[in-house]
Amino acid sequence: MKLRIFSTEVEVSYALICIAAICIILKIFDSMLWCALAITIHELGHLCAMIHFGCAPQKIKISAFEIKIVDSKRQLRSEKQNILIIFLGPAANFICFIPFYLLYLTGKGCFLPFATANLSVGLFNSLPVLSLDGGQLIYILLCKRFSSAKSEKLVNLLTFITIFPLAALGIAVLFKSKYNFSLLFVCAYLIISLISRNNRFI
Repeated sequence: MKLRIFSTEVEVSYALICIAAICIILKIFDSMLWCALAITIHELGHLCAMIHFGCAPQKIKISAFEIKIVDSKRQLRSEKQNILIIFLGPAANFICFIPFYLLYLTGKGCFLPFATANLSVGLFNSLPVLSLDGGQLIYILLCKRFSSAKSEKLVNLLTFITIFPLAALGIAVLFKSKYNFSLLFVCAYLIISLISRNNRFI
């Protein structure tokens, strides 16, 4: 399904619609909705910064597992602009987490899932993995001192150091809980995203 918002083409995969329908049937739509809202807030952080710098994306692709922003103007922007664009993704989640968690502390428990979803998305995207915002920020900072090839090798090393213990912990959690494979799913997603990254910042 495709639509156009100003100069940006937005594409929504039919797989996402099918997954939403399945979640409704299985009565887990609320959990999916909180996560989807947190991811949307994360991407809006990137988008607001891009629009502020006058470089709206050409295309936004919303699939079952990610929101992909097609940005061909990153090489035309300054280093500080790219850093700000990347940083504002996780920052938007952390900013949203604070007021909703404070509301939860006042006794309004209905706000906890949304606060938790924002904190999780913010922390996840801050991991030093090259396909995530944390890894992209580290890569840009390393490029100030090293070549792009060496900087990428260093971030790839950080990525391995991050994913390996996560995978080991995921296996331990799976054996202990007998059914909780969420951490292994996260590791698999990170590995797949690295393979299909294609040198994109957002």
